[in-house]
Amino acid sequence: MRATVREVAALAGVSPKTVSNVVNGGVPVRPATRARVEQAVAELGYVPNLSARGLRNGRSGVIALTLPEMRNPYAAELTEWFVELARDHGWVVQLDQTANDPERERDLVSRARAHLVDGLVLNPVTLSASVLASTEGLPPTVVIGEVEPEHVDQVHVASRAAAEEATAYLIASGHRRIAIVGAAAEVRATATSELRERGYGDALEAAGLPVEAALRVPLDDWSTATAARTFAAWLDRHDLPDAVFAFTDSIAFGVLHVLAARGVRVPEDVSVMGFDDIAAAAFAIPALTTVAFDRKTLAGAALRLLARRIDDRSAPPETFVVPHEIVERASVDPR
Repeated sequence: MRATVREVAALAGVSPKTVSNVVNGGVPVRPATRARVEQAVAELGYVPNLSARGLRNGRSGVIALTLPEMRNPYAAELTEWFVELARDHGWVVQLDQTANDPERERDLVSRARAHLVDGLVLNPVTLSASVLASTEGLPPTVVIGEVEPEHVDQVHVASRAAAEEATAYLIASGHRRIAIVGAAAEVRATATSELRERGYGDALEAAGLPVEAALRVPLDDWSTATAARTFAAWLDRHDLPDAVFAFTDSIAFGVLHVLAARGVRVPEDVSVMGFDDIAAAAFAIPALTTVAFDRKTLAGAALRLLARRIDDRSAPPETFVVPHEIVERASVDPR
């Protein structure tokens, strides 16, 4: 039989309200009292009844997090922070992915309107904000990533500016023929690929360098395997560039693999730069120079805005831009 709040309270020697404060969070409880309650919860195997809680306060204690995909390391690192920090708000996180498919994204948003979730954190796929054209019936929503709808709270990295800085860094290091891997494909061009390519073009233009179509390497998806396969095929038809700007670190790993397999030295022959600064970037061979930003800061800001929106649906939309920086490692060498 399922343990009750009263049974946990009796075992811990506290009131049911104190048990609720410990389980739900948000109300300070003395460490010694919290320890007794947590021990009683563990002994009795108590599980909060979220449905009953929702009936009492009109909330489920569940938020939804929807990302383009879950398999890449960046998504895993970001999801970890959302799950961990959501606990501070007393929330459970429901996960889903769009697989970079705008139709699937629309379906997930439509289902969010009907499901019992307190809020939605959405990473849209494309620059078109049509999926969020109407907020009618939508739970409190925060958008993360490069799509920037004007009427919804949002948290993002200045992706175009960061890509411009990354390209300018390579140019300042003496590189002129800079290939980009992860350029927008004809089908399913993403907001991230389009904005980072625009930033790349901005830097070339500022330096008086031409934008060469031959230096674009589009990808159908941003996995390491696809990057390696596509970049290898591209190298079969093109001269070696001075540098490669990979639009994610996972893409950069595929590039490094291909260059190593062909005996091309990095950074002596070709410099390679990534974006994201995932944990593995520092352990690549050579260690990867990349654009870095803090995933904890991104997740924390998104959850803060979501809590604000849940409490006040009429609050004006707010935007938080996550700071970024270039982390210099061994994969880029001056020419």
